[in-house]
Amino acid sequence: MNLWNCKVWKPSHFSLNSLAFKCLALVVLALVLRAVLLPTFSGVDVKGKLVVSDINVQPLEKNSDYGIRRNKFLEVPQIVWGLNNQKIAFARACLTARMLNRTLLMPSLSASLFYKEIDQLQPISFDKVFQFKKFNSLCNGFVRLGRYSELLNQTDVQELQKGSGRKWTSVRDFEQLKEFSSDPYDQYEVVRVVGKNPFLWHDHWPVKDYARIFECLVLVDEFAREADRVVSRIRAAGKEVSDKQVLVEQGEGVNGENSKLQVMPYMAVHMRIEKDWMIHCKNLEQRSNITEICSSKEEIIERVGSIKELNKPTIVYLAVADSLLEDKTILSGWQEGLLPLEKKKLGVGHVYDKYPYLIKSAIDYEVCLRADVFVGNSFSTFSSLIVLERTQKMMHSGVLSSCSNNIRWPSYAYNIMGDFNGPRKWLTNMSDTSLQAISYGSNHVTC
Repeated sequence: MNLWNCKVWKPSHFSLNSLAFKCLALVVLALVLRAVLLPTFSGVDVKGKLVVSDINVQPLEKNSDYGIRRNKFLEVPQIVWGLNNQKIAFARACLTARMLNRTLLMPSLSASLFYKEIDQLQPISFDKVFQFKKFNSLCNGFVRLGRYSELLNQTDVQELQKGSGRKWTSVRDFEQLKEFSSDPYDQYEVVRVVGKNPFLWHDHWPVKDYARIFECLVLVDEFAREADRVVSRIRAAGKEVSDKQVLVEQGEGVNGENSKLQVMPYMAVHMRIEKDWMIHCKNLEQRSNITEICSSKEEIIERVGSIKELNKPTIVYLAVADSLLEDKTILSGWQEGLLPLEKKKLGVGHVYDKYPYLIKSAIDYEVCLRADVFVGNSFSTFSSLIVLERTQKMMHSGVLSSCSNNIRWPSYAYNIMGDFNGPRKWLTNMSDTSLQAISYGSNHVTC
């Protein structure tokens, strides 16, 4: 039927089966489809171009990644402190950009350990540590990183002064972000945050949002290979011990034909006994009136040896900042069946020595993350983020009874007394509404 050949409708022609009614229905349908699928035009401008008044027809796919705009950016200050404080600061900057519906301009990290020597900071670009494209691929639709080369106008910048002090509350901080997510501030191509380190910004997001971003952080190939090398050396040391044990049990020599190659699990202990940590934790205990923060070498060794679920012999990798360590006897005093190794004894000291602090810490983080058992300090950000990722891995594998003794990738906090005078079983509360417990430490470890 040709719509344009329909006869003029008259009341006497009205019938559900009539040609006139069918023509009218087609006309109405065409008008409805036009209203839905085509933009609404308000007229013409002075140049004779059609003006679109329907804002829903903006070419969103050209300027956004599933809602994250690619033509509006957030810029943050250089990120400082230790590796994991920097990771939290980076995630917080990402979530701030997400709230403002902006792309985060790739920030600068700090290769050196930051205390008070701001002038001695060694800046290092994010993509020199973590994979830029991989991050955007894994976090696609959630947050987005951009490069400065994407900017169209270097001067189209609005500064956002972050508040500080006791009067600057979380509520005021959140209200400020809401204000900058609307006009006139939203018109600027770049919102540049000026003020304190992003790690110290107020926290407005749940743990699961942070965990989502941490999952997108993948080391560049060079450093990932170094972590692989260290883990391989640990596994090789464990296999050598395991093979010898099997041969002895079989009553054969080292070259016996029935030698069975076994992979011995390894445990990583984040041994926080360095001089900078001991000063910090003692001050923290006094301020917070909590005694479960500092742990001596002897206490750590005793509690690790009291973990009943351990199958001995077990290789124990000691993750410690060697340059800040004054006690050189960390390999002595361990129970029989616990075989401690650190970087030098493992023969990988040269791997770490060629890198700045940030990279050393990143490699150690991967080694601890992959361990069959992990033991750390619940007031350490390094330990806390490892446990968060291990908890996330368990959840992804379908583990629900999280505090059972037979879970995969178990973690413990040696600074808190657990069963049989051992360390407390440790899992992250993934439903927590704030990262406060992880950012600044806590003696509440879920189990």
